[in-house]
Amino acid sequence: MTCTTPYHYKRPKADITTDAVVFGLDLVGRKLKVLLIKRGRPGKVFYDHWAIPGGFLNIVPEGADGAEDLETGCRRELEEETGLTLSYLEQLYTFGKPGRDPRGRVITVAYWGIVRPDQVTVRGMDDAKEARWFDVNELPDLAFDHADVLEVAVKRLRGKLRWAPVGVWLLPAEFTLTELRSVYEIILGREVDPSNFRKKIRPYLAKDNVLPPTGTRRKAAAGRPAALYTFNASAYQQLLRDGLDFEV
Repeated sequence: MTCTTPYHYKRPKADITTDAVVFGLDLVGRKLKVLLIKRGRPGKVFYDHWAIPGGFLNIVPEGADGAEDLETGCRRELEEETGLTLSYLEQLYTFGKPGRDPRGRVITVAYWGIVRPDQVTVRGMDDAKEARWFDVNELPDLAFDHADVLEVAVKRLRGKLRWAPVGVWLLPAEFTLTELRSVYEIILGREVDPSNFRKKIRPYLAKDNVLPPTGTRRKAAAGRPAALYTFNASAYQQLLRDGLDFEV
């Protein structure tokens, strides 16, 4: 059968970038923070503006050295601009609205990760003159459409918190349930009822489950010593294999 479609499809002409939304949890100050860089190349777009770390993907001729996949490019840009290397990054969303970049049609694939700022060191490097943690509720004006990117990332983080053990990734190896609840409160930006929280996580607190007790307690300045728990990664993986979520 002969195709009679009158349309002629052209290969799209667009550049590809990757951006890394890195959240930081300040347990002492009880703040959810995000890592931003100040763009430092005079004469370039959004010079001296704050932005999410990221940049153009290395695209070279097929078979040549230096070609990158998306996550590799994102990790490279993050390390080049802030010195930070993350063990885990998750793809967030693709942003391709026309006009989002004044240099032309640019599509960006954003990733997100989370760390504790007190456990890492960041600094402005390469074309970033500065790198700094900001409270997600007290942000400067952001370059490009990065305010939209960050809004989507915050929603993803808060949504994932309800069905994945994001909270325990940010705590020491042993923790109290009060400390775990505090992580949820910081990320959600509101108080969590202690009784309801305990009720929701109770199924995971048994021995050999996702949050088994260690059998030890931590002495407090006042009141009874608090029971300590830990995260059982193998039990969590079994939960996933069974087709279940860590619902909180």
